Amino acid sequence: MGKFHDILKEYWGYDEFRSLQEEIITSVYEGKDTLGLMPTGGGKSLTFQVPTMLMEGICLVVTPLIALMKDQVDNLKKRGVKAAYIHSGMSRQEILVALDNCIFGNYKFLYVSPERLTNELFLAKLPHLNVCLLAIDESHCISQWGYDFRPSYLRIAELRNYLPDVPALALTATATPGVIEDIQEKLQFKEKNVFKKSFERENLAYVIRETDDKLYEIIHILSKVPGCAIVYVRSRSRTKEIAQELQRQGISADFFHAGLTSDEKIRKQNEWKNGKCRVIVCTNAFGMGIDKPDVRLVIHFELPSSLEEYFQEAGRAGRDGEKAYSIALFSQRDVTQLKKRIKDEFPEREFIKDVYEKLAYFFQIAINTGIDTGHNFHIERFCAAYHYNIKHVHSALKILDLAGYIAYVEDTDKQSKLMFTIERDELYKFSSFSETIENLIQVVLRSYTGLFSEYIHINETLLAQRTGMDALQVYDVLKMLSAQHIIHHISRNLWRPFPRNIEATFCSGIASGSFRTQ
Repeated sequence: MGKFHDILKEYWGYDEFRSLQEEIITSVYEGKDTLGLMPTGGGKSLTFQVPTMLMEGICLVVTPLIALMKDQVDNLKKRGVKAAYIHSGMSRQEILVALDNCIFGNYKFLYVSPERLTNELFLAKLPHLNVCLLAIDESHCISQWGYDFRPSYLRIAELRNYLPDVPALALTATATPGVIEDIQEKLQFKEKNVFKKSFERENLAYVIRETDDKLYEIIHILSKVPGCAIVYVRSRSRTKEIAQELQRQGISADFFHAGLTSDEKIRKQNEWKNGKCRVIVCTNAFGMGIDKPDVRLVIHFELPSSLEEYFQEAGRAGRDGEKAYSIALFSQRDVTQLKKRIKDEFPEREFIKDVYEKLAYFFQIAINTGIDTGHNFHIERFCAAYHYNIKHVHSALKILDLAGYIAYVEDTDKQSKLMFTIERDELYKFSSFSETIENLIQVVLRSYTGLFSEYIHINETLLAQRTGMDALQVYDVLKMLSAQHIIHHISRNLWRPFPRNIEATFCSGIASGSFRTQ
């Protein structure tokens, strides 16, 4: 239909749809429940964004990926389209404002995490939203046969009872025949309706290469294959190390990870997308929602956690249909580390159950209380209290989050940062500091490294605990030192004395004091 092409050109600047996009859009626009299977890079988001622009009302998009929500909402806003999101990391007031904006502000898209669907506040506002389309991303999560089953996705079927005449568009990149059937059944499709695109990428070559010197191999590959590249690693520190080494070799490179500020992320993304930077060295925090068609190389310095993750990241190469390469590097040491990683990231059931119970004790949550409450959570204190390994606890919390018992949100954008603006030797020349200020400075220096060369994320609450001060006093002293140009202190939440760098919000289940199995 011509009107679909008009919208595509007006808002996204494209002249033609990719394979299968227009067929799915037509099906959705005609009010049919639709399941679209499209590989990574196939342009899934346009299949609900384009028809919504021609429909009366708002599209409700369900996705478990907070990073994707933010990227897509930002991209829509840049195109002059009103969009918002709500997720478990937001306060009740923030959610209320977002919902009211969608009701009264002529918004076209609202992105929601599946855990929010049965929230009392959300359900109270739902009848006033004028939903015209329900889009479910990562829809394989609703199937118990899928590789990433999430119980919270089952709530989407309940949502359809509130929206009986609203068509549903389910999207996923991978699904077996059994999962395809299960998705349509669980989402209560009025009739079966599947569009499937071939996952074969003839222009993309997959290469697995064994090497004991990965950095040399990356430099060698970059010298042989011209064009834009992504290098994936698994640790934040390594992103910077490798980027700096590539720069020393005369290769334009930068690094990216979740610990950067929003401004830093945007700047680095834009410089890479605009061709000012050839290589971006990053963790898996990079790439979600970023559609750059001319990536010629995706190199995995370290192996990702799953084949699905590898397939998704590798698929970011060659989206323009031209020749591209996905290269995974490995050594025998990686094989040993991968086995250890599996043990660390998937702790025993009894350990997960024990962490679940200890959380209730830690926050003093009694039986049948605590549902939908938020708590500032400092994993170091929790592990010290119960003699746990931090890495194992972190993995257990992620699994509990995935299963829907808690919402565990790590939002580094809400962390404060600090850097000394004077040299270390100059700091010791100050003799006018009170005992309180001097004590705080010493604790800061003992708690964090690298403060004289770059911004470091800090936790004011932890500093308060270690100094015997309260958080407000710590905040005031840091503000005073910043005013004296001794440090530069950036507080992420100026309206409160300390940030929520990690928040654990308890959902139904934790309040019962028992461990539910699926």
